[in-house]
Amino acid sequence: MHEMKENIRTLAKLSWVELKLFMREPFTMVFTFALPLLFVFVMGGVFGNEADPEFYRGVGPMNYYVSAYIALTIASIGFVTLPVHLATYRERGVLRRLRASSVSVWLVLGSQIMVSFVIAAIGSVIIILASVFTYDAQLAEMPGLVLLAFIIAVLSFAALGVLLGAVLPNTRAAQGLGLILFFVVLILGGAGPPREVLNSAMQFIGDATPLRHAIIMLQDPWLGFGWNTSESLVVIGIMVVSALLSIRYFRWD
Repeated sequence: MHEMKENIRTLAKLSWVELKLFMREPFTMVFTFALPLLFVFVMGGVFGNEADPEFYRGVGPMNYYVSAYIALTIASIGFVTLPVHLATYRERGVLRRLRASSVSVWLVLGSQIMVSFVIAAIGSVIIILASVFTYDAQLAEMPGLVLLAFIIAVLSFAALGVLLGAVLPNTRAAQGLGLILFFVVLILGGAGPPREVLNSAMQFIGDATPLRHAIIMLQDPWLGFGWNTSESLVVIGIMVVSALLSIRYFRWD
């Protein structure tokens, strides 16, 4: 019992330190908070919120994009924030020092997941407020299911981010690959132009991205379409595979 309490205190301290470090990183702040918010105003200014049955699943564009940019905020954590952070730690020897201090890998990764939830929640609130007050976007029709989808999505992309951080050799590689993945999923995965205007090859690539599955999983209960079991299973599958590979390939140095 004493050991468990000590681990919880250590996890809380690590999470608080990691959160403060995140807030001091302009690179990750931009991709997690600024870019999704910028795209809210860009896409809202271009498409408004008038429903068209041929586009955006028949709902208003901004009603569609609210959940899409919540998913994009979560995805930025997995593609940019966590890989860069962990690669930087390994490159600077921070992970090695943590290991020498008898901090377990579970506490290190647990603190990253805790911070991911906080960052994703803050980013999501910003997206919702901007969309609702600027473009009169609708709020979630099924908030309980949206919250469940949110938790699954954060865990999945956090696991993916840890995996990328585990296998990428240095900070430069993490930044380079993270930027490429971020913009590919942004344009093709459902957070950019409407899927209906993309050609078949682009639609195929977009449908294969983790972001696309996370968007639909969040979007269906948000719009009142119910829980999408198949999409949630895909996202959970990504989480499980990424977590197992992360454990296998995680390196302290």
